[in-house]
Parts: sequence; C-alpha cells; structure tokens
Amino acid sequence: MKIEIELELEELLALVKAATRPPEEQTKQAESTVVLTSAGDKKIEVIKEVRAITGLGLKEAKDLVECAPQKIKAGVTNGDAAKIKAQLEKVGAKVELTI
Repeated sequence: MKIEIELELEELLALVKAATRPPEEQTKQAESTVVLTSAGDKKIEVIKEVRAITGLGLKEAKDLVECAPQKIKAGVTNGDAAKIKAQLEKVGAKVELTI
C-alpha cells in the first residue's frame, strides 16, 4: 500500500512540474515526426539505422526505406527527433522533421 501511494505521489509531482513549466520550455518539448525522404547511396546502412531506431525487422525496415518518403518515428520530442535525423544523415539518408 505504501509503495502504491509513493508512486502516485511521484506521478502527481511530475504532472505538477510539467504544468508549471514556463511556456518557453513547453514549446521546446513539442512533438515532431521524423520523415525519411530518401535513402541515398548507402541503403543498407540506412536500413540498419532504421532497424535500430524503430525496432522493426529486416523486411519491414527494408520496405520502409525502399518506399520513401515514409514516417520513421512520430510523436517524439524535438530533441530526440534531431538526434534521429543526425543519426540517419550520418549514413547518407535525407530526412525531414515535421512538427
């Protein structure tokens, strides 16, 4: 019982902190969608990265990369989206972020 109450209090505290954040910080946490527009020359490397990012199997990741433009991740924070974009661009993919 005590553990459940502590968890509920921690969840409430997190909600209060999120609600009382300044508006500037709230906009920084906006959600983005990562869209793969082109695999580039290193398609195999891009497939490997897509698998690592999404957790898809080989066939699903290959199909996603070959049918670009496709959404890779939706509803991620801007910071995470920028990291994913950099990760994919590092292996030669072309990526766009949409808000």
